[in-house]
Amino acid sequence: MSTNTPAISRDEATRGFLFALSAYLMWGFLPFYMKAVAHIPAPEVIAHRITWSIPIAALLLWWLGRTSDIKTALRTPRTLAMGTLTATLITINWGVYVWAIGNDRALETALGYYINPLFSVFLGAVVLGEKLTRAQMVAIGLAVIAVALLTWESGGLPWVSIVLALSWGFYALFKKTLPIGPAQGFFLEVLILGIPALVYIAYLQGSGAGHFGTTGMTDVWLMLGCGIVTAVPLILFANGAKLLRMSTIGIMQYIAPTMIFVIAIFIFREPFSSERAVAFALIWAALAIYTWSMFSERAKNG
Repeated sequence: MSTNTPAISRDEATRGFLFALSAYLMWGFLPFYMKAVAHIPAPEVIAHRITWSIPIAALLLWWLGRTSDIKTALRTPRTLAMGTLTATLITINWGVYVWAIGNDRALETALGYYINPLFSVFLGAVVLGEKLTRAQMVAIGLAVIAVALLTWESGGLPWVSIVLALSWGFYALFKKTLPIGPAQGFFLEVLILGIPALVYIAYLQGSGAGHFGTTGMTDVWLMLGCGIVTAVPLILFANGAKLLRMSTIGIMQYIAPTMIFVIAIFIFREPFSSERAVAFALIWAALAIYTWSMFSERAKNG
């Protein structure tokens, strides 16, 4: 019996790695899709991301046979309240991201997602009382210096990066309190957001300001595709995270912002000043220290 366990474990780890890698690659290439819909106002794009994610998430739950979990959640006020909170946070994250890509600020989105793991560590210390190691404190300090440098360089806070890091960090934190699985939680979130999203789309279409069917079939397909590019990577990531160690996920989470960084500079040709170069160097140093401390702690604890 014991001889089979490692093989099963390796198989699960491999599947988990492929799930997570697929999700991060999709998120890494997502700026191209957001550029394609940049001519459409961000609120309308978000409304369609929500609307067309619902059937995809619903089909997945039906295939998994977990629709009863949603029925229970809809009858539980606390679960509904937490689902509404996480739905609000993910909407803010999506909205800022879509707006930023459409307004040539992809570099700031990359920075936000680089900062996110460091903010999550800080959040764990403040909210959950987790003890910070000296290395983690140094890493967070370097990130703060980087943000301060960018604030000085631009004459204002890099709000896109900060909002993305804060909204995703709090989303991940509160998502843990949902007493249902990740796929069910995602469906609950888009279901809660579905009514206002549909009302908004109906208003836009009725007033002639909508882009679904009134500006050509290209926009129709782009809006329909919003559900795929939203739901599929989230579902893949949720399944991958269940099969992988947190340390593995911790390393892999740098894939998407690195891809966005490269795309922003070499394809979108966004300006990259010497101050920005120093700020990103500080963030990369912070992430290297954070990653080293994470593996050191894991080795120490066996």
